[in-house]
Amino acid sequence: MASEIEEIKSRLNIVDVIGSYIKLEKAGINYRARCPFHDEKTPSFFVSPSRQLWHCFGGCNDGGDIFKFVMRIEGIDFADALKILAQKAGVELKASSPEWEKAKTKRQTLLNLSEKATSFFIFQIEKSKTGKEAKEYLLRRGMTEETIKEWRIGYAPDAWQGLTDYLIGQGFKREDIIDAGLGIQSQKFFDRFRGRIMFPIFDLNSQVIGFTGRIFGNKADTEAKYLNTPNTLLYDKSQALFGMDKAKLEIRKKDFCVLVEGNVDCIMSHQSGVKNCIAVSGTALTHLHLGIIKRYSSNLVLAFDMDIAGNNATKKGIDMALKNGFNVKVISMFSEKDPADIILEKGNDNWMKIVSDAKPINQFYFDLAFKNRDPNSIEDKKKIVSELLPIIKKIDNTIEQSYWIENLSNKLMVKDEDIRLEMSKVANEQDEVIEREKVIADKKTRKDLLEEMILSLAFIDPKVVEKLNNEQFELLSNQTKDILLKLKEKPKEDIDVSSYILLKSDLLKGEDIDVPKEWGRCFSEIESLVKKEERGRIVQEIKNKEKSGSFDQVKELLEKFNKLTKNNEENNEKGNKGSEESNS
Repeated sequence: MASEIEEIKSRLNIVDVIGSYIKLEKAGINYRARCPFHDEKTPSFFVSPSRQLWHCFGGCNDGGDIFKFVMRIEGIDFADALKILAQKAGVELKASSPEWEKAKTKRQTLLNLSEKATSFFIFQIEKSKTGKEAKEYLLRRGMTEETIKEWRIGYAPDAWQGLTDYLIGQGFKREDIIDAGLGIQSQKFFDRFRGRIMFPIFDLNSQVIGFTGRIFGNKADTEAKYLNTPNTLLYDKSQALFGMDKAKLEIRKKDFCVLVEGNVDCIMSHQSGVKNCIAVSGTALTHLHLGIIKRYSSNLVLAFDMDIAGNNATKKGIDMALKNGFNVKVISMFSEKDPADIILEKGNDNWMKIVSDAKPINQFYFDLAFKNRDPNSIEDKKKIVSELLPIIKKIDNTIEQSYWIENLSNKLMVKDEDIRLEMSKVANEQDEVIEREKVIADKKTRKDLLEEMILSLAFIDPKVVEKLNNEQFELLSNQTKDILLKLKEKPKEDIDVSSYILLKSDLLKGEDIDVPKEWGRCFSEIESLVKKEERGRIVQEIKNKEKSGSFDQVKELLEKFNKLTKNNEENNEKGNKGSEESNS
């Protein structure tokens, strides 16, 4: 197994693998990009071709090799990542570890179970009385017999254990039915989907991984209209895209992706001839969704509810798409109708024209802000400005931003300067992102960060470890001590350490850093931090002793406190003097 993994790594270049998912830019000997796993404006995601490692130095602070990256971006386990990368590398998998076999077997069991469930639902829509009524409903909505068969739409009977009894009869266990998201164990065991039209959700290889169930029949007024499979080993709503298996080639061919909100909208779009269409199935658009779409095209056409006064999830999704380099357009939906209703009432050709007439996102927002408002009214001017300025402020390109400011100035008949002044008061959402990332970074203490710097410096120049004295060594955590001891004994290439440390050392090396000087500064600061903690502990102990009347012990503690303070001041003076000499 280990040899197969190493062979895959030797045949694949990490830059090529990661570059097939996200756009990488050369940065010295490394490559960088905006992290695909969290929202950021400044690229903090680095890839090292020499080390065959990646690491994000921003909000998520994650990193690893090609296997870890594929697992994260695809949302899959190691067994599937191994299979994908082996195929890319042209490596035939022969021997397998017990862990790999277990993961592969469980996933395959759930895939088999989901396939059997799909067949059960199809049988019900074709043969059962209520199933036939559900099919008639779909036909009235404009779906053809061929479309219902192509998308494998079925019906879940309104029975507590209709599917469960069938699956157990097919040899599956209750545990597997729960793990596939199809059964629920409460006071009793029952089917998750009951009395619903069932839309299978497929992965990119057209394997069933989950379902969306639309309520049908007597319970339509009392239960949720749509119910989705919960997150499972197969299905993750943050990256599952309904219809992508059927749309991916057409998206690449047409070089744009039409994104709608509902499964029926997507299906009807395909039926109408617009086959480069997918749906997010009722969840918010995520970075992982965008990463999958970008494999096929960087052009995105949205058919969402686009009211800028509401729908923050949609706005956030658009912002993410723009930050990830997408060219975003918006379909102007009229009379608040869904794509499926438009196709049913206006016809296939009309839907194709609406798609082709999609507006650039900023033009759409501009038109929407002025819709049903009087630009001569002071109140409407204020509403228009409050809606548009946050959008205009996010435009990175200065020329484009100036164009929209001038356009707004002309339509509202106010000065450019006044609009810019108002825009300066608008809170920058990027500040919120930075603050969120700061909170994540703040989980590490200052001492943690200094020890990481010490390890990075040691990997640049292992000779500095020889100068480490016992007092300095005892200031460090056991994990850092262990790595530094290994550096004394064997080559740095043979030491297993995090991608963060290795890539950090590469980045510092590129800055031509003075390793001995930085090494000394880190230890000096750690010593100050440790002594500060010790003084704080002594102060608390003094307070406790004063309460108990142990004044001799208080005196002893005060002497210890003063000695620590004096030593710290002397160390600071030495540090300052050393800095002055270095600067001179």
